[in-house]
Amino acid sequence: MKTIVIIPAYNEEARIGGVIRGIVGLDIGLDIVVVNDGSFDGTCGCAKTEGAAVLNHPINMGYGAALQTGYKYALENGYDIVVQMDGDGQHDPKYIPYMLDASSKEDVDVVIGSRFKQDSGYQAPVLRRLGMIFFGILVTLVTRRKTTDPTSGYQAIRRRVLPFLASEEFPCDYADADLLIMLYYNGFTTAEFPMQMYLNERGKSMHSGIPGNLYYVFKICLSIFLTVVRENLKRGRREKCL
Repeated sequence: MKTIVIIPAYNEEARIGGVIRGIVGLDIGLDIVVVNDGSFDGTCGCAKTEGAAVLNHPINMGYGAALQTGYKYALENGYDIVVQMDGDGQHDPKYIPYMLDASSKEDVDVVIGSRFKQDSGYQAPVLRRLGMIFFGILVTLVTRRKTTDPTSGYQAIRRRVLPFLASEEFPCDYADADLLIMLYYNGFTTAEFPMQMYLNERGKSMHSGIPGNLYYVFKICLSIFLTVVRENLKRGRREKCL
């Protein structure tokens, strides 16, 4: 299976090299592309030095937009499997072979690395952990599939999902719990794989601070609400046609 690892990165000069070396060290024939999301440090140069392909955004467009650039690249270049992971060292490359194996054995479209499916000792800040629990419950209720880590960015994705991820339906700002629900309504299957992750050394997230967290919660809740309403309206129209 032709497989590529997509790494969205913004100002990760100090960490991106180690991440790439960890992937290369697996020696299982993985291609690597770093989506440099408008970094103003040496992220691009470090990634190229370690042998990764680099796609550059001229300005910082955000995590979701960087991911979608990678999805489009993978789709256009005929990759069968996409592994996405962060460039800040939170995700250990050693789990990639296990995720690929789980995707094949369980015959699922998206394998999600979970910090909480088993006790891994991961200690998120209180507000962030509460948000993870809340959205995990919400996704579980809507999809009727147990979800423990709805915000995990460590995933293995099969090719048949890529046209959807490359489409305008993809939420390009925050692709978290709402995306899992969109995948469910579009007929894609997901499963979680237990793993250990590490806290961001810089202690920052893309929605840090009280205003950022409040906006994030509001946006995801609104996106989920609109998705559920839209899909139920579609279902109602289909039933009328029958």
